Amino acid sequence: MIGRMVLVIMGVLIVSSVSLQASEPEKIQTAVASAEKWLSIVDEGKYGESWEHAAEYFRNAINQEKWTQSLKAVREPLGKLISRTVTRITYETALPGAPDGEYVVIQFSTSLERKKTAMETVTPMLDKDGTWRVSGYYIK
Repeated sequence: MIGRMVLVIMGVLIVSSVSLQASEPEKIQTAVASAEKWLSIVDEGKYGESWEHAAEYFRNAINQEKWTQSLKAVREPLGKLISRTVTRITYETALPGAPDGEYVVIQFSTSLERKKTAMETVTPMLDKDGTWRVSGYYIK
């Protein structure tokens, strides 16, 4: 009887650990989709709207006006998107200068009208409401 109970408990633990492992790829997939949707807003030049759709952490770090000015100065001169390909994805629970949480750091190899080779780094985070939203953006 005790042996059977131990087997049942071990089975539950194995199933639980498989479920936890399986959820990370799903989280990554959802985070990448969120980042791509957010980037499409930026690509359309809707910088204020991109701020509205960003993570709470992001919106608390920079106001909408300053964000819009930054993108007009940095992103807009590069022109329209030609192509964008995911080159690297990492799942993190801690990032320098940010609160602990769930993050997916995504690097894109990007080609734009006036910048043929660019690297975009987009970092969605799992917001308090359980939605993946962009918490960081960098282009070089």
